[in-house]
Amino acid sequence: MIIKAGLLIVFFAIMIGIGLYCRRNATDVNGFVLGGRSVGPWLTAFAYGTSYFSAVIFVGYAGQFGWKYGIASTWVGIGNALIGSLMAWAILGRRTRIMTQHLESATMPQFFAARFASPALKTAASVIIFIFLIPYTASLYNGLSRLFGMAFNIDYAVCVVVMAILTGIYVIAGGYMATAVNDFIQGIIMIFGICAVIAAVLKSQGGFLAALEGLSQISDASVSGAPGIFNSFFGPDPLNLLGVVILTSLGTWGLPQMVQKFYAIKSEGAINKGMIISTIFAFIVAGGCYFLGGFGRLFSDKIDIAANGYDSVVPTMLSGLPDILIAVVVILVLSASMSTLSSLVLTSSSTLTLDLLKGRVVKDMDEKKQLVIMRALIVVFIAISVVLAIIQYKSSVTFIAQLMGVSWGALAGAFLAPFLYGLYWKRTTKAACWVSFAFSSVVMIANIFVRASFPRLLQSPINAGAFCMLAGLLIVPLVSLATKAPDAKLVEDAFSCYDKKVLVPQSEALGEAEEATYRG
Repeated sequence: MIIKAGLLIVFFAIMIGIGLYCRRNATDVNGFVLGGRSVGPWLTAFAYGTSYFSAVIFVGYAGQFGWKYGIASTWVGIGNALIGSLMAWAILGRRTRIMTQHLESATMPQFFAARFASPALKTAASVIIFIFLIPYTASLYNGLSRLFGMAFNIDYAVCVVVMAILTGIYVIAGGYMATAVNDFIQGIIMIFGICAVIAAVLKSQGGFLAALEGLSQISDASVSGAPGIFNSFFGPDPLNLLGVVILTSLGTWGLPQMVQKFYAIKSEGAINKGMIISTIFAFIVAGGCYFLGGFGRLFSDKIDIAANGYDSVVPTMLSGLPDILIAVVVILVLSASMSTLSSLVLTSSSTLTLDLLKGRVVKDMDEKKQLVIMRALIVVFIAISVVLAIIQYKSSVTFIAQLMGVSWGALAGAFLAPFLYGLYWKRTTKAACWVSFAFSSVVMIANIFVRASFPRLLQSPINAGAFCMLAGLLIVPLVSLATKAPDAKLVEDAFSCYDKKVLVPQSEALGEAEEATYRG
């Protein structure tokens, strides 16, 4: 207990210290929200990765999909690395950085407003973000309850409140730069933690080959009658496994808290390095989490899914580890949760302040007032998420958890296609954005209330979310071609940023020197 408590105290002290140290970088809106657009490759890559993978992944998704698909669930982690990290950086990174600075947009709603000359789009995007990020934020605490129950005799509510307060302190104090530096440290903890846990769990089963052999002998008639299905290449249900891969991988392309990381990149070199670092991080952390979860059925004699749910799989796997490793796991899950929480509340507060309140509710909002309101809203958002998390835990309310599963699909389904086409295709229209926003929001909300009316494959919120993302990639070009072309001057002004000459067209390279020109 002394070791566990000691590690927690050191961990929290470092987080708070970094937040206070980074106050000098959060004296204006640009610095507070984007770190002055001068964040290097390591910090950006780790900020991207740690915002991507939370306790929901480690405890919830790894346990659930590992149990359902066996070792084949590792494909989810591989998809997260290749599609959610490598391709996202390669396709979105440079163009996002260039056009968002050219359009002077610090948030995704601001991008839509400037790119399509539509303040109404900004309002709609802000409302969608507000509705679906809050329950997602609340869900981050879910994985902590079982782990803290296993490691400490501490009430879950106390754990949630302490974590929320400490996260709030360093985000409020240091803004984006504090979250980026803390994400880097938390990311290192996640890398070493997942490697140590995998090694310990496999060792407890006699090693990797023995664990695979044990998995091959497990069968479940309700899933498949084929022998050795849980250590097969694609598992018992490849189609639903593909839906998980698409939602959790392609989804990052449209999540505002993920895309916003590209706004703050420092230079071309930072993009290339960050892409490699982020991909390796995802391979280790996401691949490791799902790989670990794939061995969950080896502990089936200790797990009652019907009584305790899938969230009990990973904690049960870890319960027999030495105290020092359990302490590492607790720090690992805290790191994953706090890094994602800080990213979400910063995104929510900046979006609500800059895109809804500024110029509408508060007509005269200078730089200082914007910072005060954003910091106040961070407190509000964290408080709401804590209340929702405690209500869900104490009252066994499932609605919040269901809405969390829908939030990724709704956000990514609404924003992915309009954002992607907006960066690349001049013919993209405002009407196409509206249809994409409405389609995904309606489909995912309907999935909560009338799920039984959906086709069997789409009754799963995961498959429904993947469907919305893929549908958006067709809806936006079709509606754009069927509606009036956007104003030529507006489009040319937006895309002129790519043609600015350095040594090559800026669409091919974002250099160091031109940044000084922008800042000047």
